[in-house]
Amino acid sequence: MGINLEVFFEFTKNSNLEQFHPQLRHVLQQHYELKNHGRSIEWDRALESMPQIECADYSFTDDSVCIVKPEHLGLDSMEYKQHLKAFMPWRKGPWNLLGVEIQTEWHSDWKWQRIEPHISPLEGRQVLDIGTGNGYFLFRMLGAGASLALGIDPTRIFLYQFHAAQRLLPANGAYLLPLRSEHLPAFGCFDTVFCLGVLYHRRSPIDHIQELMSYLRPGGELVLETLVVPGDINTILVPPERYAKMANVWFLPSTEALENMLRKVGLENVRTVDVSQTTTAEQRATEWMTFHSLADFLDPNDPSRSIEGHPAPLRATLVATIR
Repeated sequence: MGINLEVFFEFTKNSNLEQFHPQLRHVLQQHYELKNHGRSIEWDRALESMPQIECADYSFTDDSVCIVKPEHLGLDSMEYKQHLKAFMPWRKGPWNLLGVEIQTEWHSDWKWQRIEPHISPLEGRQVLDIGTGNGYFLFRMLGAGASLALGIDPTRIFLYQFHAAQRLLPANGAYLLPLRSEHLPAFGCFDTVFCLGVLYHRRSPIDHIQELMSYLRPGGELVLETLVVPGDINTILVPPERYAKMANVWFLPSTEALENMLRKVGLENVRTVDVSQTTTAEQRATEWMTFHSLADFLDPNDPSRSIEGHPAPLRATLVATIR
């Protein structure tokens, strides 16, 4: 029972990541294996009761991560849907697993469509995704040609969602380790590091940016997506209490201020490639995520403001390279 993380170590044996295996095994033992979650037994049973097959028909390039049900597979779709619902809430997606469409809280496909045209081609690259959630973007990265897509996220339910999909696929280069970024060694070997929707949760943004830089090889690319606010190079919002009902939002800069920060720590070719207002079509409550979502976080009389009176969520993607 439980999730086998050993496949990651097998896949990266004899690679430039093998030297970091002892450190990764140690932090996984400390922060995953020795830490019980109250619902782990329930989730283990739900996962074990689901099909484990290698589907030949799947796509990582469609808007949804789509794994097609083989014709010979006898499957009660309603029962399978309930197994998948055992892992709610589903936040990143969409997914289509054996014909069950999972409409997630986020239209993560829209974010990927905004990002992909502006980054270096991923063909053959080793990529690291910090705060990957359930790994939706890892499969999109494989679809774009990445040779390894390693995701980092400590949230247990996301690990189970990821493995619900992996049980249906042949061996591939997507892996999720249930860790925080601060648990990682300074790899210094990834071609591309993604950090999407994490920076504003960090108390010390400069320290976090330098942490991200430590994972990159010389000449590697950082793809950073975060909440921003309108303003000039001197504009930074530090919410005194909550922001859009989130208690753990520390730092919202303007794009100019963030670009300046990236240059100051030594990144080059810094550029803002996209700025998009988050809409209630992109982030919303669904059958698969029934809690409050963006519509509940905005001022009902003025959707251009958060419920606390701050500017409504605006997201920017910046791309930069390390020397």
